[in-house]
Amino acid sequence: MKKITTDNLTNLPTREQLETTIKGYIAEDEAVALALLDIDHFMELNDTYGVEAGDRALVNIAQILQEKFPGQAYRISGDEFAISLPGISLEQAFLQMEQLRLHIYESQHLFRAQDMLSQEITATIGVAQYPRDAKDAAALRRSADAALVNAKENGRNQISLPPNEEMIMKSCYYPSSMVRRLKTLAEKRKKKESILLREALSDLLHKHDRIEE
Repeated sequence: MKKITTDNLTNLPTREQLETTIKGYIAEDEAVALALLDIDHFMELNDTYGVEAGDRALVNIAQILQEKFPGQAYRISGDEFAISLPGISLEQAFLQMEQLRLHIYESQHLFRAQDMLSQEITATIGVAQYPRDAKDAAALRRSADAALVNAKENGRNQISLPPNEEMIMKSCYYPSSMVRRLKTLAEKRKKKESILLREALSDLLHKHDRIEE
């Protein structure tokens, strides 16, 4: 068996291992989603607080990913991470990544424990899925990367799907009447439908977090 290569700083598997894993799922024609995650304004963090503070942020992010997605997280390069999500739909992957994004946002105490950071540590995530968004591993990576770029352009600290998607979860859970109302609301508020959905999901998760406390 080929030895798994890991990143020296975070101890996460590397880009090469991610590519092998994704190709394996696709070879078996198994549905798999790919999420790419960037730490927001990471260069500013390094410039303001130093490389050691940046490294600790990377390690903390890696620990969160290992906790939430054991055996599925990878460090790609710099502040970019990836998560493989086999056997789930694009909608399910989106919801899991939104929970992860919110968890990172609410974990500021981890990042400030040693460095007295005033800069919030947040993450932007792009998600794509095979076979919905791509037919091979390289195309899946490009789709997830395009989704990540789209999320950054829309303001960061959010999740995005590939830009060729309508950015709304179209399934039996959303009657056409609700979709039309959402579209009308988005036009009135001059926001994307995906942004309104993210705001609603964040409110829902906050509500249930308070109930469970």
